[in-house]
Amino acid sequence: MRELAAQIAEASEVVHSRWGGRPLVGIVLGTGLGTLAQEIQTEATLDYASIPHFPQSTTVGHTGQLVCGTLTGVPVLAMEGRFHSYEGYSQRQITFPIRVMRALGVETLIVSNACGGINPLYAQGDIVVIDDHINLMNGNPLVGVNDDRLGPRFPDMSRPYDPGLIRRVLEIARREDFVAHRGVYAAVTGPNLETRAEYRFLRIIGADVVGMSTVPEVLVAVHAGLRVLGLSVVTDMCFPDALKPANIEEILAAAAEAEPKLRKIVLGVLAQEAIAS
Repeated sequence: MRELAAQIAEASEVVHSRWGGRPLVGIVLGTGLGTLAQEIQTEATLDYASIPHFPQSTTVGHTGQLVCGTLTGVPVLAMEGRFHSYEGYSQRQITFPIRVMRALGVETLIVSNACGGINPLYAQGDIVVIDDHINLMNGNPLVGVNDDRLGPRFPDMSRPYDPGLIRRVLEIARREDFVAHRGVYAAVTGPNLETRAEYRFLRIIGADVVGMSTVPEVLVAVHAGLRVLGLSVVTDMCFPDALKPANIEEILAAAAEAEPKLRKIVLGVLAQEAIAS
């Protein structure tokens, strides 16, 4: 991890040379939140290929650029497209942009994803604000020699997701009159979806939803001292005794339909951040 600080500085310098702002909030625009970038008052846009040490996004629906500007008056850095283990990237590569965000000044990270619903009380299109997670990805971006400049050797994970931000999301959902659950996200490597036996196992160990992202970014964000808000949209139901074959087109359509709810949440949270600052 010793060489990581130099790589972060190199990438940060390139971003700073294109945009002189100091972002307070970093946003990972996962499936279901991609169009939020259109509402940012954009001051600079950088393709991932132009930023040193950034991987390239290969996932359908992920643009692959860093958007710099303001949203509801808050300076933000937004990733249009994230990286996944199933693309062949290491967990350190996946989380490198979070390190760069922190180096540029980000204090709060908002991360979104599409997920499969395991909790029988959930329905397709529901929003889940992540209260906790289970890491089943067979990896951790913090493995290796620790650089104390980036964070502590043993970061505490008793509350990786900020309780105040969770409460704020639930208040916004009640005010806007749509369903938002507070749940546990299980992260798996993918890219295959789970078997019926695996869904049963995930429910037994306490998962409400399952997906293939988010946890690596959150681990690094907590290590770096950021507040974290995690948001999931339930795009398909994963009930083992009534399991249907996965349809990626239907999953993407469900994410698109839920996008207005996610957008209201993020804009509402940022509006409060603007008042607080």
